[in-house]
Amino acid sequence: MEDTTFFYSSVTLLFLIFVFKLWFLPTTLRRKNLPPSPRPSLPVIGHLHLLKHPMHRTFHDLAKKYGPIFSLRFGSRLVVVVSSASAAEECFTKNDIVFANRPKLLMSKYLGYNYTTLTQAPYGDHWRNLRRFTAIEVFSSNRLNMFLSIRKDETKRLLEKLSRSSSQGGFSKVELKTMFSELTFNIMMRMIAGKRYYGDDVEDEEEARRFRRIMKEATSYGGASNPGDFLPIMNWIDGGDFKNKVVSLSKRVDEFLQGLVDEHRIKKAGLESTNTMIDHLLSLQESQPEYYTDQIIKGIILVLLLAGTDTSSVTLEWAMSNLVNNPKVLKKARAELDDQVGQDA
Repeated sequence: MEDTTFFYSSVTLLFLIFVFKLWFLPTTLRRKNLPPSPRPSLPVIGHLHLLKHPMHRTFHDLAKKYGPIFSLRFGSRLVVVVSSASAAEECFTKNDIVFANRPKLLMSKYLGYNYTTLTQAPYGDHWRNLRRFTAIEVFSSNRLNMFLSIRKDETKRLLEKLSRSSSQGGFSKVELKTMFSELTFNIMMRMIAGKRYYGDDVEDEEEARRFRRIMKEATSYGGASNPGDFLPIMNWIDGGDFKNKVVSLSKRVDEFLQGLVDEHRIKKAGLESTNTMIDHLLSLQESQPEYYTDQIIKGIILVLLLAGTDTSSVTLEWAMSNLVNNPKVLKKARAELDDQVGQDA
């Protein structure tokens, strides 16, 4: 009985010490020069109680009250929210090195090949090499022009799909979010591996279903999906369930990507000519095998799929939303397209 009482007393004391350090620590000992912050910041959870969906409106309301730059405490993590275009530009130009690192989250470790991908690697030589590679070998004008026909074809397919929807009796409601997502995934996968996994002309339906399941799960776990990243005690309460799911997902992702790399390696050895990003990466591997390992190649592919698709589709979705909400701008854009492209294109 006495041992039990001592145990609970010790746990309570440790908890009170933790709360004291987090909440009652004198302001002179806290970080200085932080942007304005809402009060109160609650013990343990900080400002997590303020977050409500849709998130962008919550941040907009806070920005109206505290200014374009404000700070929040998400559990044990400090977050600075920048909602001004000019301030955001300054963050990523004049102060780009300051903001170059990313927080070490659970997803970053297991789905980011132990923090070695472009989006998760710490600032340093390895990160600079990956950034240089993507700038020259992926996003250069020459490389993008090589895949122009793919972008044209996928855009044409989308327009034809929209046309079929509208021809079924006048106006019809369409769900553009899914269409834009499928558009960007098909463009990216055709550039990476020469394959379509959504819509028509899918060569291997089982492989496509497997890809779609993996990507859906990966995007659902992305961002701030793990409470334990902000409230470490949740990792103990969770019993490792979230971690086990992420580890399982990372193994399936790695297996799928390795299959793509091996498939193109076999084709390349058999002198079967293809012109995809994987083929180019394998050529670089032949000249620099010590750096362009299979893990680096898979990491580059994964970043292109996760970071290069959702951002593009969301941008298109918001662009369409803003056009619909601004009829004058929409009318001007339509007139410009009719004038420059024509209605019969």
